[in-house]
Amino acid sequence: MSLENLKEELRALICEIAEIDTLPDDTHFKDLGIDSMMGVEIVAAIERQYHVKIEDAELKEISTLNKSYDLVVSKLETRDTVVVAQSAE
Repeated sequence: MSLENLKEELRALICEIAEIDTLPDDTHFKDLGIDSMMGVEIVAAIERQYHVKIEDAELKEISTLNKSYDLVVSKLETRDTVVVAQSAE
């Protein structure tokens, strides 16, 4: 998976769950009618699709597409660094 496609994949995933047609990069999810139940579903879908764990303290970061993207990129980079470090041992 390339990071170039990641934002569009996230956009499609969130649009599908929220049943919306467009998702601007910096519009707050609550302004698009995305409630807390959809938020839980979005987080679960991100965790499943990208094999990352989003901690409770990080949930507030899943509030716009850009913030969600930044968090997932950070998680993927951390995960990949750990995998590389473990393989080197």
